[in-house]
Amino acid sequence: MKRTTFIIAACCLILAACAQKNNQNTPNQGKENPEMKKTLVVYFSATGTTKAAAQRLANEFNADLYEIAPEQPYTAADLDWRDKTSRSTIEMKDKSSRPAIKGKCENIADYDTVWIGFPIWWYTAPTIVNTFIEAHDLSGKVLNVFATSGGSDVKDSYNDLKKAYPQYKWGESRLMND
Repeated sequence: MKRTTFIIAACCLILAACAQKNNQNTPNQGKENPEMKKTLVVYFSATGTTKAAAQRLANEFNADLYEIAPEQPYTAADLDWRDKTSRSTIEMKDKSSRPAIKGKCENIADYDTVWIGFPIWWYTAPTIVNTFIEAHDLSGKVLNVFATSGGSDVKDSYNDLKKAYPQYKWGESRLMND
């Protein structure tokens, strides 16, 4: 009888310990589960350089990719920053410029973290990036910035976006030149 009571008591202790351990491994209801977080890498690339950086970043974070595609693609003449009448020069001189983009990222709500990438134009993000940001609800997401540049740092671009969109939570920034 003592042996049976001992075995039953031992089994009860083991079951209680297992139940307690399982409760510790189960996330609390209503709290974030880090394993369920999804990352999206959004990018605008006029020449392919930023696209390559976006692909590297997506691989690093096991993230999905979304391209900010202009409704009217940029030509080499459009990108000639030395030409004061080029499309990019005109857009960047007018801070209210919002070049049209093809479509929207329909599943943006599925992501917790969004990396936004672009080539730095005139020391900041091209205005087409503002078109994307303003076309999407990015509330509740961490927004990170990455950029490519021939000579500028990403800090000014990052600070410009933070200042323009203070309602969002801004994370880190990276300059991703090869």
